[in-house]
Amino acid sequence: MNTNNETASDNSVAIASIHRFTERKEDYYSEHFSNIQSNNRLHISFNLCAALFGPFWAATRRVWGFFWISSIALLFSFILLGQGLWGNLGADKLAQAERLTAKSQEMALKGETALASGAANANALLRNADNLKRAAEKAIASAREDAVGAEKNAIVGAILLVVIFFAQGFSANTVYEKQYCRWRQDANVGNGFDNKSMLYGMAIIAFIYSLTLYRFIASEQISWLVEFPSDKAIFNHTANWLNDIFDFLAQKGANFFDLITQIINAFLDAIETVLVDTPWPVIMMLIIFMSWRISGAKAALCTATALSYLAFFGYWEKSMATISLLGAAATICVLVGVPLGVLCAKNKTIDAITKPALDFMQTMPAFVYLIPIIAFFGTGKPPGVLATIIFGMPPVVRLTTLGIQQVPKSIVEGALAFGCSRKKLLLDVELPLAKSSILAGINQTILMCLSMVVIASLIGAEGLGTDVLQALQFAAKGQGLLAGLAILFCAIMIDRIIQGVFKPKDKTE
Repeated sequence: MNTNNETASDNSVAIASIHRFTERKEDYYSEHFSNIQSNNRLHISFNLCAALFGPFWAATRRVWGFFWISSIALLFSFILLGQGLWGNLGADKLAQAERLTAKSQEMALKGETALASGAANANALLRNADNLKRAAEKAIASAREDAVGAEKNAIVGAILLVVIFFAQGFSANTVYEKQYCRWRQDANVGNGFDNKSMLYGMAIIAFIYSLTLYRFIASEQISWLVEFPSDKAIFNHTANWLNDIFDFLAQKGANFFDLITQIINAFLDAIETVLVDTPWPVIMMLIIFMSWRISGAKAALCTATALSYLAFFGYWEKSMATISLLGAAATICVLVGVPLGVLCAKNKTIDAITKPALDFMQTMPAFVYLIPIIAFFGTGKPPGVLATIIFGMPPVVRLTTLGIQQVPKSIVEGALAFGCSRKKLLLDVELPLAKSSILAGINQTILMCLSMVVIASLIGAEGLGTDVLQALQFAAKGQGLLAGLAILFCAIMIDRIIQGVFKPKDKTE
């Protein structure tokens, strides 16, 4: 008896909660919510109000996800219906056909006159008239196809409208019940019957539907609706202003930019002396031996295969030049990126300043930041290294910061409690514990630097990217594929060697 009373009490509490949530049609939603929550199988119910007035019902009930999905789906169906019933899809092509026909007749008349007078250009005029006539016939045929497409649009739009009607009706109560469950956990979730929200929804739909339907259906368009009324004078003034800034900085900072170029050039020359000028059997043996010692016999075999491909297909010198460029860029990325990542983990101000810069470096297309690099540093290998640094540095900075921040606070507090200095804490505790994350960042940075070789070749960085660029220019498919495979083998070889650094720690764990 007590159990029945408790069950009845729980039901009454649930019903009262649903009533507070819905505010209107409480009994209807109480019944359906109870059925949805009690049935293990999918409860099928149809909300006629939501089916007929989907977006408005959703706005009134503040189910905004349902509102946007329903609004967009209905707008798409109305566009198809409007194009099929009221749109004139072939009108522009018919008008084009009329203009071409008139021009053809005019040209034919001139040709006949010229032919009668014995002029030399008579045959050319007649040929042009015939070409214009055929173009007009094609435009008319295309207009007829568009007219047939309009009928199909009307049919598809009507079918889609019916599908949306049923989809809204059958899904509304389930979606609304899920919002009720969220509302029970978070009072900030929208609830009740809100007329103000309905007005907001109506205003949004009126604005979006009117402009969009006019754009897709009306035969005559308003110019500002088709194209934003931009001001070319503002664009030209801004572009000229930026040009003046770049010219000023390039002129005033010429000595500084030349110094950076010379430093990178010297670094590159030293690496190329080792990799390019040293006899190839020595370099090949050293790379295979290093791969074997770091990553094992399988990695050494993979490295030997990659090096053999590069050697037999004549890519040895270019691949070593590419690895030299990669080595210079990756070394600078690591030397700057790891300390910068540590600073970001330790200092919130530096982190807040660095994050937007890293976002810019990762998201800005490479072709865009090549422009200031060329303006300041010219073309050649050093600018290619700088472009590669900009593209490849963010991973090592971000993952170093993440690794330091993920060191357990209990370990840090324990080390400080036992008298560990900040310097020893960083060197002996935090960096060793963050080693996996830092190494992963270095690995990603190296591979991202390698992916820049083709783009860097556009500004004279040479290497394997030059072969790919030439293949693109002359549509040399075989050459491009072989050069691309050479870059791929370089990436695989470097990746296998770097991944070997993780193995000793994995074994100890």
